[in-house]
Amino acid sequence: MDKIVVLAEGVFGSTYGKTAHGLVRYSGRYQVVAVIDSKLAGRDAGEFLEGRKKNIPIVTKLEEAMIYSPKYIAIGAATDGGYLPPEYRKIIIDAINKGLGVVNGLHEFLSEDPEISKLANEKGVELIDVRKIFRDRKFPFTGKIEEVRAKKIAILGTDSAIGKRTTTILLWKELQKRGKKAEMIGTGQTAWMQGVEYGTVIDATINDFVAGAIEHEVVRAWEERRPDFILLEGQGSVVHPAYPGSFEIIAAGRPDAIILQDAPGRKFLDGFENYPMPDVGRVITILQLLSGKKVVAITLNTEKMTKNEIDKIKKEYETKYGIPVIEPLNEITKLAEVVEKIE
Repeated sequence: MDKIVVLAEGVFGSTYGKTAHGLVRYSGRYQVVAVIDSKLAGRDAGEFLEGRKKNIPIVTKLEEAMIYSPKYIAIGAATDGGYLPPEYRKIIIDAINKGLGVVNGLHEFLSEDPEISKLANEKGVELIDVRKIFRDRKFPFTGKIEEVRAKKIAILGTDSAIGKRTTTILLWKELQKRGKKAEMIGTGQTAWMQGVEYGTVIDATINDFVAGAIEHEVVRAWEERRPDFILLEGQGSVVHPAYPGSFEIIAAGRPDAIILQDAPGRKFLDGFENYPMPDVGRVITILQLLSGKKVVAITLNTEKMTKNEIDKIKKEYETKYGIPVIEPLNEITKLAEVVEKIE
């Protein structure tokens, strides 16, 4: 795999650093050799993120990462609106001058930036605008998904940037470890950057073709691999005013069951402090009405929560909703056992 350094200046450890977090946690496309965030320099990125060393150092600046011989720099920030943070521009230009290609998951395409594209061309380096790859794909929905016989599980959420992709990847790998044939359908730019083979980027797709793009990838995974399970990565939340994801995933992906990810430590929707977090029971009801299927488990993003608070909310949710409540970072085997029992 090509070596890559992840630019996450000022955002690593926050919800705006979710692309960087995903690359540190798992990547089948690139070998992550360093993360740039001067506020956390000197730490191991994996240990800081989830208490497990990954031998990925967090460094102050690009020069320190160059000793690891990266081929690319990846923009690890996921900003509201998908713009390039102004302070990142100088770093990207410096990286190109040092001979690095750029992997960009933002809506702002670097290949269409006159200064950056001209410099990249002069230096002979690659600009990869991930969302641009999917922008012009136009697959209509056909109904062929009804031929898919794998168990399809959607991992949805009560909010955006809540860990749906991480839970999906952990479950995918655990099912494979347990001898099951499982495939993941990525639905965002970070999944592509992580090397997920099947997927689309739904927020880069013309609305009329979002359902078809989801169906196309599910059918493709089924026809090529015949897996036992197909896991659908969620986007946004069905009740989120700015990122109302999930509906197309339910409508086109036709899941047989749903896993709902929640962050009980959050008071407000990510980035929108005038909107309180939704009631979990209300979201469960909506998802079950939309899909006609059951929410079989609640998974927890435990940010800003103590162990006592986690234990308390698990008991509360299990009593109230009558389904398992699981910490995916620590109890992924338990989640896999739930999924294996789905009929």
